[in-house]
Amino acid sequence: MVFAVWLTGIPSSGKSTIARELQRELSKLGIKVQILESDEVRKILTPNPRYDEYERDFFYRALAVIGKYLTDNGVSVIFDATAHKRLYREYARKLIRNFIEVYVYCPLEVAMKRDVKGLYSRALKGIIKTLPGLQVPYEEPVNPEVIVDTSRLSVRECVDEVVRCLEKMGYI
Repeated sequence: MVFAVWLTGIPSSGKSTIARELQRELSKLGIKVQILESDEVRKILTPNPRYDEYERDFFYRALAVIGKYLTDNGVSVIFDATAHKRLYREYARKLIRNFIEVYVYCPLEVAMKRDVKGLYSRALKGIIKTLPGLQVPYEEPVNPEVIVDTSRLSVRECVDEVVRCLEKMGYI
């Protein structure tokens, strides 16, 4: 069965790490899945990003449509994307059957310490002006299918939670 998993959370919460490990785990189960990593897709859709509201609205709608096209053609998808507004994720949920939302929870202080891309330090210096969770609100999911707290759980435990949900929903 084809499905889509949207990993959402503030920057540096652990989305990419979980996405890669989830893809590996699903591959062991014989399930091919495509990761739609927002930074990589953004290079194509918005090569000179401004990260303003208009551009983010365009980008997340386009990302959801790409996910729909993939799932409609038999390819399961893992979205690795902050999508700081609920409406972005809800749009994807309406488009894509067999959709689950995974809230990758992480306290801001922990995410700031993990910041391998330097986003938070650039935001604190004023170089970045619209970082979700720090300068613009991050809207937490209201009813995600899965919540994983990456400040308390290992990557393996987070992936296991997602896989259990996919099994429970009958998607794998």
